Amino acid sequence: MKWLAVAFGLMVLFGCGNSKKNEKKTDEAETGFDYETFSKHYAAASAPYQLSDTGLLQNKDTARLAASQLAPFVSDSIKKKLFGKTTGIRYIPLQKMEAKKGESYFITKAVSGDKTAALLTVFTKKHDTAASLLFLLPDDNANTTQVSAIDNSYSISRNVTQKEKNGVIIDGKEVYAYNPDGNNFTLIMTDVLDDQNQELINPIDTLPRHHRFSGDYVKDKKNIVSVRDGRNANELRVFVHIEKEDGTCTGELKGALFLTSSTTAVYRQGSDPCVMEFRFSDHAVMVKEDEGCGAHRGMTCTFNDTFPRKEAVKQKAAKKKPVHK
Repeated sequence: MKWLAVAFGLMVLFGCGNSKKNEKKTDEAETGFDYETFSKHYAAASAPYQLSDTGLLQNKDTARLAASQLAPFVSDSIKKKLFGKTTGIRYIPLQKMEAKKGESYFITKAVSGDKTAALLTVFTKKHDTAASLLFLLPDDNANTTQVSAIDNSYSISRNVTQKEKNGVIIDGKEVYAYNPDGNNFTLIMTDVLDDQNQELINPIDTLPRHHRFSGDYVKDKKNIVSVRDGRNANELRVFVHIEKEDGTCTGELKGALFLTSSTTAVYRQGSDPCVMEFRFSDHAVMVKEDEGCGAHRGMTCTFNDTFPRKEAVKQKAAKKKPVHK
């Protein structure tokens, strides 16, 4: 009987031990995320950093990250766009970078079936929330080369180069910046890959133009400054597009202008290092970069220029039809 009692006691202790282990696993599953544990899976890197499509596809890392650690920070819209589903995706940790401002940048390889992509996830200073962005998505076109990068100022660029049949090389580029206040990414520049024969589209063309500076300032059809009314008397909306050096250096910017005097306005956005001054006259606007606008344009040209004002086309009053009595 004593042996039976001892055996029963051991079974109870063993059962309690397993119960505690199971409780611990359940607790971990419910909490889902621990930043320190998550961060240890990634190899340290530093900016500037870049990853090519071939580098991603040839990567042989197999260390797998639990989906519960990353999936909550990747929107379902990104997962569905990449893989057509939100589950069954393998996440492989690659690199991590610590920005001086306190944010943490993580590069993760995501795989499902025959599709492979790289995701960028940025955590806030407190490591409690994060946002993800598609960093790199290899394609099936043998004539294109893709390289995504993070520069010293932590601007994120997605670059694609395509070789045409006639040997001509064309480039496309998108530049993003992480916005910690909104915990999201802002597109601050785009240069469409195949835009050489496309007509320039003014994205603010239909906005009201009652302010005395609202209008279009045009050097030619590829170099324009478009200004429209803002939310109040001290704000304007602006769209700038330039193509210089025979179209080999382009730039584009869109955002809000804030009037600083009766004839000057400044472009300055919280998440954008670019500061640009606009000096208006009755017949032109002079644009001058003050600092940090390189992410919006090519490296060999600037926005600095004077753009003549285009005379607005006056609408002809419709003739009244005679009333027949």
